Amino acid sequence: MWSESSDREVVINTLSAEPVSVLPKDPKMSGFLKVEQLAKAYQADKPVFADVSFGIDRGEFVCIIGHSGCGKTTILNVLAGLDTASSGHAFMDGREIAGPSLERGVVFQGHALMPWLTVRQNIAFAVKSRWPDMARTDLDAHVEKFVALVGLSHAIDKKPSQLSGGMKQRVGIARAFAIQPKMLLLDEPFGALDALTRGTIQDELMGIVRDTQQTVFMITHDVDEAILLADRILLMTNGQETAAGYVPGGLAEVVVNPLPRSRTRSQLHHLEGYYPLRNHIVDFLVTRAKAH
Repeated sequence: MWSESSDREVVINTLSAEPVSVLPKDPKMSGFLKVEQLAKAYQADKPVFADVSFGIDRGEFVCIIGHSGCGKTTILNVLAGLDTASSGHAFMDGREIAGPSLERGVVFQGHALMPWLTVRQNIAFAVKSRWPDMARTDLDAHVEKFVALVGLSHAIDKKPSQLSGGMKQRVGIARAFAIQPKMLLLDEPFGALDALTRGTIQDELMGIVRDTQQTVFMITHDVDEAILLADRILLMTNGQETAAGYVPGGLAEVVVNPLPRSRTRSQLHHLEGYYPLRNHIVDFLVTRAKAH
């Protein structure tokens, strides 16, 4: 069985698990988030990337993978309103993105917690920024709900210095979810964690996203992390010099994940279709992404 979405996609046949290329569709796709012909150039004749177009539906989890320097973080920062593109546009919910907004929650690799505040106070600070008139009792209940969601109720009155790295990242995730953004942007949030902690939080994040139907755009270098979490995976190429001149980086493929959304990290490698999907992405990164 085949399916299509936006841009050029590779769709995995759920019967044979073989990847197939699908011809490009109109880049002005429908979707909750729309990115149209985005480009970024620090040097006019050598754009980092160009003509990047994709869409994300409401409630969809999309990961982007590529080698360092391909422009993944720049794209995320444009979606966050923290950077501007050299050309092109990004729209969320029918409005062009211009500057930061509490409608888009961001979690970076560093937890960015305020060290003088407790877990409760760190999250409450963000919630009060979104809803300044929220009553104290409602604020406490709201904060406690999202702290419980990431399994940190026992540490709610501790300061960041009293928490492990994994716990700090959980607080960052809870804070992002607590402001109930329309979209969550994750920039390698688990990159600094040990493998065991990383796996546990990946499963927790997957469960929270299922429960909340949150729309997520995430950068990762971890192929298995992308396969575990994402509904679709965007594959980016790096800019490169060729015999015909410089070719900017860009979006090469969109890979649709055919694995059941109820998947967990421990069962991932047992699922039919996992290895063809993984091999396709690894092959792209090794032979076609042109890291340099």
